[in-house]
Order: sequence, then C-alpha cells, then structure tokens
Amino acid sequence: MSGAIENLARESRVYEPSPEFAAQANVGAEVFAEAAADPVGFWEKQAGRLDWAEPWHTAHTWEPATPGPDGELSVPRAEWFAGGRLNVAVNCVDRHVAAGNGDRVALHFEGEPGDRETVTYADLQRRVAQAANALTALGVGKGDRVVVYLPVLVETVVITLAIARVGAIHSLVFGGFSAEALRFRVEDTRAKLLVTSDGQFRRGAAVPVKAQADTAVEGVDAIEHVLVVRRTGELTPDLPWTPDRDVWWHDVVDTAPDVHKPESFDAETPLFIIYTSGTTGRPKGVVHTTGGYLTQASWSHWALFDAKDSDVYWCTADLAWVTAHTYVLYGPLSNGATSVIYEGTPNTPSTGRHFEIIERYGVTTYYTAPTLIRTFMSWFPDGLRAAGDWDLSSIRLLGTVGEAINPEVWVWFREQLGGGRAPVVDTWWQSESGAAIVAPLPGVTALKPGSATVAVPGVTVRVADEHGEDVPRGSGGSIVIDGTWPAMSRTVWGDPERYRDSYWRAFADRGYFLAGDGAAVDDDGYLWLLGRLDDVINVSGHRLSTIEIESALVAHPSVAEAAVVGVGDATTGQAVAAFVIPVGMPPEASGLRDQVARAIGAIAKPRHVVVVDDLPKTRSGKIMRRLLVDLFDGRPLGDTTSLQDETVPGRIAEVLAGTR
Repeated sequence: MSGAIENLARESRVYEPSPEFAAQANVGAEVFAEAAADPVGFWEKQAGRLDWAEPWHTAHTWEPATPGPDGELSVPRAEWFAGGRLNVAVNCVDRHVAAGNGDRVALHFEGEPGDRETVTYADLQRRVAQAANALTALGVGKGDRVVVYLPVLVETVVITLAIARVGAIHSLVFGGFSAEALRFRVEDTRAKLLVTSDGQFRRGAAVPVKAQADTAVEGVDAIEHVLVVRRTGELTPDLPWTPDRDVWWHDVVDTAPDVHKPESFDAETPLFIIYTSGTTGRPKGVVHTTGGYLTQASWSHWALFDAKDSDVYWCTADLAWVTAHTYVLYGPLSNGATSVIYEGTPNTPSTGRHFEIIERYGVTTYYTAPTLIRTFMSWFPDGLRAAGDWDLSSIRLLGTVGEAINPEVWVWFREQLGGGRAPVVDTWWQSESGAAIVAPLPGVTALKPGSATVAVPGVTVRVADEHGEDVPRGSGGSIVIDGTWPAMSRTVWGDPERYRDSYWRAFADRGYFLAGDGAAVDDDGYLWLLGRLDDVINVSGHRLSTIEIESALVAHPSVAEAAVVGVGDATTGQAVAAFVIPVGMPPEASGLRDQVARAIGAIAKPRHVVVVDDLPKTRSGKIMRRLLVDLFDGRPLGDTTSLQDETVPGRIAEVLAGTR
C-alpha cells in the first residue's frame, strides 16, 4: 500500500430522519452508546432474539494473528457463542409457525414468464421438512457440502434452508455461471450433491442448464447425486440424464414426509461457503458459521431496514450472492418477514417490470444495487412519473448495496422511487463481513447522498494510512475493521493461511481486518467509499478515487452511467480514462472534462472519454474495471465468466478500435 487517497469532492446536502419515521423506528440513538460500552454484551443481547436449544457458555474468544518464534504470523481464530446450540432453519421457519404465524406470507414468488406463487410460513415449514428428509435419504448429513446451481426460485430457498436444517454446508452458485466456474466450486468443496434445474428463463427465453451442470461434475468422484428441479420442462427438450446419479426433485422431495425432527448444532458449525467473484486470481471460498452469523444477520435486518410485521420487503439480489444470503434468506426469514423474490431480469418483458412488481405486492422496502438505479435513470431520463403510471406509494424505505452510490443517483432514487420521503439505507459490506458494517439507522442517522454514513453499532471501523494510523478528517485511506464481529468469516475453505494473508497480515500489529476498499472520512466522521484500493488512479503523484470521478460524470445530464480507470501515460504515470453511457445523444468530451474539473479539480479531468452502450458488470452488479483497462491496453481479458453479458467487452473493443 502507498499513500493516502485524495478526497476532493464535497457534498453539502443533508437529509434528517422525519419525525414520523423516527417515532416508529425499531432502533433509537441510544444503541450506539450501549454497543460502545460493551460490544460483546451488546451482541449477546442480540443473540437472545434467536431461539437456542442450549445457551452458550462463552460469548466470544479471539486469537489474533501474532508472530511465532520463527517470525511467521499465526492464523487468527474467532468464536462467538461457544457451546450454544441452535438450528438455523428452526429460527427461520418453525418458530414462526409455533408462535401462531403460520398463515403469514413468507415469500411472494414472481417468475420471469409471469407465473406466481405465494408461500406461507406453514407452507415453507412443510416444504423444508420434505427437502430435509430427501437430503437424508440421499446420504447428506452434517458437514457434507451441497452446491446449489439454481435461479431465484422457491425451491432455491427451500433447499438452502433444508441443507442448513440437516447441518450440511451449502454453496450457492449463480445459475448463469459457466460450467468451468461451477466445476471449480464443486471440486473445491468436494460436494456430495449438486442441485440444479433442467433449464431457466433468461431475458424471455428458456435456456437449457442441465448439460452445463453435467459438464461441471463429470469425473468428480465426490458427487453422488444431481438433484434436478423441473423449471422449463418441454421448452428445453433433449435433457441429458445419468441413471442412478440424477434424480428429479418431484420424485424425491415432493414425495418425502412433510414432518422433520431437527437437530441442533454448535454455534461454530459451518453454515455456508461463498466464493468471491474471481475477477482477479483464484476465487476464495469464504466460510461463515451458524450462531454469530445468524445473530448479526437477524439483528441488522431488523434494525437497518426497520423491519415491521406489516412490511413487504424486496431485496433484488440473486440468491447466490452474499447480499441475498443475509438479506433475503437468513435476516428476513429469521424475523418472520414477508419477502418478494423475482426470477428474471428488470427489463423482461419491459423496463417497468420492477415497478409493476412493487405495485402488485405493495412493496414497502426496496433494496437494490446502484448499478440498477443508474440503469433506471438511463431508461427513464424524464423520470418515472413521465414514463408510466405505476403506484409506488407503498415504499417507505430504500436500500442500496454493491458499490458506492453516486450522490446524484442517490437523490434520484429517493425522489423517484421514495417519493422524496423514504430514507435511503446505503450499506457497505462484503462477502467476508457477512452483514452490513457501515450503514445508517434510518430513524436516527442524518443522511448525506453518496455516503454510507457510519459504522453500525457493535462494530468499529477506521480509515487508515499505510502505517495503520487514522487519516485526518477530509482524507482518504484504507477502510479497516478494528477487532471482530459475530458475522465475520472464520476462514477460507481449505486454505486458512490465505485467510490470514488476505485480510489480517497487513495490519496484524493492530488487529485490523483489511477490507480492500478505500474510503474517506469527512468532518462529521461520515465514511465515503472510494472504490477498491486496486482501482485508485495515480496521476502525477495524486492518488484519485474512481468513485469520485464517476460521480462527477454521472452528475452531468447527458451521462447515465460511467466507469473510470487508470491507464498508462508517459507523462503523468497514469491518466484517467472514462467510459460513459449517454442519455440520448453522446455528450461532448470537453463538457465532461469541464464537469469533472468543476466538481473535483483539473487534476481529475479524464484524458480519454469513450462513449459505450454498456459496461462490463458482474451478475451481482459490480463494474469489472480491470476489463476496461485490459481492453484499453489491448491485453487478453482472462476470466469473464462472472459477467452479466459476455458480449459487452467485444462491443467496447470495437468502439476503442474506431477511436484509434
């Protein structure tokens, strides 16, 4: 790591919580002092919100990475609620039925073709029990790994909960990933079972899936069965089938007994393995355990999203991403929430599909990615009211996740979807953190467009220079987490040394967890995410944030979305290259440079402006900026399996070829 990141942009708009919202909020300002006074006691209190079969005897132990006699660092080790025993599925399903809430809707499912299903908690309990019995019949039990390669379906939720119910470990893989990416995860986990579908619906078409799944497991001796959900049926004929290995869901799950006696498991029992995107290097299988993870997932959903029994909550993340693990599956279900899940893309069959869904189910809480919001801005340049007559008045709270949100995008989101009144809960966290780490409390925190605000109660976050010292207010550096928290990942599957080296080695002397993102801290102590540390651009010795420059560009009325990267320059070391998606006619490059100079300063003006029709994004909505650098420099692209649309790099390459 090198010097501090310069924080040149300024944002003066502030939105205080409305008195009406604050009066009914689940959490008040006193929670910060309570958590700061006794963080472990605070998390013990939140653990008490769950049902435990046996109480814990030790709330927390932490063995940091420390040098041994040979100077090598030890592998850090954390435990939360040791000795406590619980069952995640019981906490997410059975206890709500036992409390008399079996008739409450757990899931409103909307399929891309328009099929719909409503599942109550009593329905979910029966279906999870059937799936758990089927898993047992297939030889899956405690500690076994199950890879789930499915789209967003009710069955995906059911099998995930059932895997947790029997004490096995799940690893969900996005249904659009390549056979190669799936095979890596199957081999790395040594999974006993793969769960997949015959096909899935993507952008209005039925796409075969089973053949890719077969390629992924071919020759993998650990795989004993492939469990197949019938989703597309006759629309994807010529289904490959391996007798004795392959089994239909409707044959083994739907026919199983609908009562299952659950076992309780130690709090540190592994719950799931989630893989980092693999945009650089070999993907890491991050491991999360049971008691601490569920405690923080449950409390943070209840507190940050002000969850009420009357809410209809929609987190738009695919179920394979950590966002959905925490804020579709385990957080909302543990709180007995009613959620919407949607199988398809936001513009199938029309660009208003999400708003139709919000209106149909009366969605009150809508949690999505800045990338999608920017896309909405490009689709509806004159605003949503001018584009359609959707009734969005049910929305009372908005949330964002995935990347830092540009201030102008934040304001558009609040005004267009939130009616100018709904608080925007901008969350910063990662697969490794397990739950939101920086986010506002909607009834307490004054909001600044573009800032995730401050650390959540019970967690300490700092912005540090390369020596681990706190940077001065107004400066930028590395965002680090000081100490531990219940939902933290415990290791990297099969490679504990990589866990130590990736996250703890850099600041081992201080016990800081290095997240890999840059951030700035303003005069009020608010955090402003500046992008991945690898994405910082060094122009003539000035370390500039890609996020700040992108925000300045998006503030221009002719720009729908922008991605900024650093490219080689003989004079300045690096130069700023801006890839922009226009609104209507392509903007003049000079106007965009002037916009950045006014917002940030002349040092940040893009040397290169490239107008494109799309940007390379992962299926979780993150822009793959390294691909833009490779395209600009004419280098091979490497792994692109996590892209939403693998045709985008080729189209950008054609644009670049035409400018040279």
